[in-house]
Amino acid sequence: MKALRGVELKRFLRRGPTPRRQLAILLQSVAYPVNVGSIFRIADACNVRDLVLCGITPTPPHPTISKVGRAKEHRVPWRYVARAEDAALELKAAGYHLCALEITDSARLYTEYPFPANVCFIVGNEDHGVTQSMLALCDGAAYVPMFGKGRSLNVHVSLAIVCYHALLVAPPAG
Repeated sequence: MKALRGVELKRFLRRGPTPRRQLAILLQSVAYPVNVGSIFRIADACNVRDLVLCGITPTPPHPTISKVGRAKEHRVPWRYVARAEDAALELKAAGYHLCALEITDSARLYTEYPFPANVCFIVGNEDHGVTQSMLALCDGAAYVPMFGKGRSLNVHVSLAIVCYHALLVAPPAG
């Protein structure tokens, strides 16, 4: 066994599975540039169609975002919208199902969530989560279970888990 690099790696990745959905991501005041940079890498890896940065979320150009994100802000289609609720309504009008990654009274385990063909994952601030006004606009909420003593994972880790599940594992909704 040997690690693949260069042309061999590109060929290997081309023969991979076909994603089942189109994804968008909305960051509602995700404060830490390291998380934003990591989310740019996830967005690139998952071929996200629209990455929307809102509120106090730091935006490129930013040295930490660029370093952690390995300059993916140049490849991923992203935009800044001051009010997350405005961006959510735009995404909904564009045909996206809005799914908050948040623990709510009606949240479903991410492995049991019926993701439709076009889904936008909404992640909130690292300390406060997705706001009530944003949750009111969402079509649903999904969560990643915790089996240890902690109550949550880092925002970009949860997002990566759910994005890959939606792209590769979850059956089509309906």
